Amino acid sequence: MTITVTAFQEQDYPKLVEIWYKAVRATHHFLTEADFDYYHQFVEEGALRTSELWVAVDGIGALLGFIGVEGQKIDTLFVDPQHFGRGTGRRLIAHIEALKGKPLQVDVNEQNEAACRFYLRCGFKPVGRSESDDSGRPYPLIHMAQPE
Repeated sequence: MTITVTAFQEQDYPKLVEIWYKAVRATHHFLTEADFDYYHQFVEEGALRTSELWVAVDGIGALLGFIGVEGQKIDTLFVDPQHFGRGTGRRLIAHIEALKGKPLQVDVNEQNEAACRFYLRCGFKPVGRSESDDSGRPYPLIHMAQPE
């Protein structure tokens, strides 16, 4: 499958929210229903727009996933669960590496073991840990970075 990465277009925001929701439901089993509701509202109200956004699309233009960055830091990377394991996440990271160079950094929920493994496979190494997420909730983050 051909995967192309393009700049975010505002009309795609509802689809990004949908991808975010499906991916979080599939991977963030540690969240409570109240947490899902809290984060979903936060994202629906535009939280993703605070980053530079890029989207992955297939050969017919269907959105497969997206990445948000601020400088050298990946803020968000979510792939539609139907496309897990098919290279979409790696393609998004490669695009950001080409734009920003290395080393990139990322914070990953410690309890999201699949995401931790994904970033390790992509060459990221743990460089620190926080006891809570960026919202102050008790979900530890692993700080990861690519070697220089």
